[in-house]
Amino acid sequence: MGLVTKGKNSNQTCIDTCNRCAQACNECFEACLNEPDLNARKKCVKMLVECAKMCEMSTGIMSMNGKFAKEHCNMCAKVCDACAQECEMFKDEHCQKCAQECRTCADECRKMACM
Repeated sequence: MGLVTKGKNSNQTCIDTCNRCAQACNECFEACLNEPDLNARKKCVKMLVECAKMCEMSTGIMSMNGKFAKEHCNMCAKVCDACAQECEMFKDEHCQKCAQECRTCADECRKMACM
């Protein structure tokens, strides 16, 4: 059920998954800043920010049943896949967990885009 309306958003699962992914990316970003090999993580850190922002935008567009929600979610899936690939290169727990959240979000966004 919507937060401010009584209506049910057919994209609620994808909205929730995107919110979770954005949170994971933001948390991983913070954790990466404190890693001793930060210089080696520059590409990953940049991707984390891009992924979090893309997920946040997807959530907004789906919440308002935007005209381009499917196209946006398709792009969000691509960004999440790229972020997961970057995070998977680092073996620390926060990057591995973030990569999993990104993969889950990518899958859910692809499902939504095909509806």
